[in-house]
Formats: sequence, structure tokens, C-alpha cells
Amino acid sequence: MSAYLVDTSAWLWALRPDPVLAIQRRLDDLLTSREAASTGMIQLEILGGIKTVALWDELAAELSSLRQFHTRPGTWLQAARLAFTLRRQGITVPNPDVLIAAVAIENDATLVHADAHFERIAQHSELKTEGYVEYPGTNR
Repeated sequence: MSAYLVDTSAWLWALRPDPVLAIQRRLDDLLTSREAASTGMIQLEILGGIKTVALWDELAAELSSLRQFHTRPGTWLQAARLAFTLRRQGITVPNPDVLIAAVAIENDATLVHADAHFERIAQHSELKTEGYVEYPGTNR
């Protein structure tokens, strides 16, 4: 079965009161097919910004029910190598994005996102992406 690591950027656009419908539909498909995956950094980013206990509980349960890709000691080293390689090519991206990319690469998962940083990472690594940065407002 294919695996798709769903980045925070995709979740946020799908969960908005005025969602980007293409992203929302894709996430619905991935959830229905049980191909969606998560990792600790994505859960931290999403749940850390939630405003109510009820929504926190709902999203925590949803994220916990997904296939989980765990970071191991080697994952952190791979992320550091990826950041080093990117910076040597003049590309600087936030460390959480580098870690998420490393997790996706390590698990041979396609990263579903709405963040141009991941397209830049993919151009210089083995990262496979399914990007939604072309939708107005998704890449702020």
C-alpha cells in the first residue's frame, strides 16, 4: 500500500472554514483509503495551534489514528545531512520542514503539502511530493 505523509500545510488548508476544496478532497480520499500518515513534528505543529479543548481532542484522535512514522536517531542525522546539503546549494528552509522531508524520504512516502519549501527540497533530494502550492493563498 502506498503511503502519503500529510504535512501541516495541507491539513491547515483542508480544515479551514473556507477550505481549499482540492486539498480537502484529497485528504478525505487518503483518510478513506487509509493511506494517510503522520509524524510527531506534524502533530506538534497542528495541535500546538489549536484554540479549543474540544477541537484539540478531535484532531489528536484523528491524527493518532493514522499510520505513524516515528523519528529514530538516524532520522535526525538524515535531516541534518539534508539541511547541510541544501545550505551548500544556497537553499535554506525551516528545520521542521527538513525533518518532515527526511521522515517522508526514510519511509518512501509521498509528502502531500501546500508549502513551496518542500518543492525546493524535492529538487535537490529523493523527496517525492504531491504539492498544492498553486492554489491562491496556500503558500504565504
